[in-house]
Amino acid sequence: MAQVQYIGLGRRKNSVARVRITPGTGKIVVNGKAVEEYIPFPNLVAVINQPYDVTETLGNYDTFVNVNGGGFSGQAGAARLGISRALLEVDPDFREALKNAGLLTRDSRMKERKKPGLKKARKARQFSKR
Repeated sequence: MAQVQYIGLGRRKNSVARVRITPGTGKIVVNGKAVEEYIPFPNLVAVINQPYDVTETLGNYDTFVNVNGGGFSGQAGAARLGISRALLEVDPDFREALKNAGLLTRDSRMKERKKPGLKKARKARQFSKR
């Protein structure tokens, strides 16, 4: 018999996370490594666990995350959104708790593109009077 699994997709900055959760013991695997091994910052590991804390399902599901693009912060945010969306498939009653915590909203802030004649998006060269 095939094991039941729930899938969610999350995006944040330049990161895209494909999340698969299955009933299990609560282990989280990111790109083939344990989450503490892959992400070296405890506060970002807490960000990834937020949906489980809000829905009080911490330790009930094994989580497998494939994430690429961006840095640790963007990847953690993308994984959080993906887990939240997968938990909605598990039980639609989680929607109110996740929505009140702001975990179902896609954070649309992206890096602004560089403009011609400037060093970065808005930073101009140093002004010289002479």
